[in-house]
Amino acid sequence: MNQHIAHIALVVKDYDEAINFYTQKLDFLLLEDTKMDEKKRWVVVAPPGAKECSLLLAKAANEEQIKSIGHQTGGRVFLFLYTDDFWRDYHKMVERKINFVRPPAEYEYGTVAVFEDLYGNLWDLLQPKEQHKK
Repeated sequence: MNQHIAHIALVVKDYDEAINFYTQKLDFLLLEDTKMDEKKRWVVVAPPGAKECSLLLAKAANEEQIKSIGHQTGGRVFLFLYTDDFWRDYHKMVERKINFVRPPAEYEYGTVAVFEDLYGNLWDLLQPKEQHKK
């Protein structure tokens, strides 16, 4: 059997502001932006070097979805951005005014800090130690 997670849907307020944040602030690549109809687009972004999983930016279409923007996991860290150079990316993100809600810390598994995306979703920026890379 061969399976993998291809996309994770992230509910956003606006396609273009989300694309701008992920491509300009986090250096993600815009992999696809296809108009589906007058209101819906298929927008996929991913960090450079991503092999399988990417983010599908899904614009909120109703009040219930609007309420979930920035709160898809009830305040827990939602996504994990692995890096091969924590300090390079951390300093670049600080310069770009990314809000870190937990400062860098060293753990048995690696170096990590928690930041918010433009909607308040929490992310780990993580450089795993060699034995914890998957």
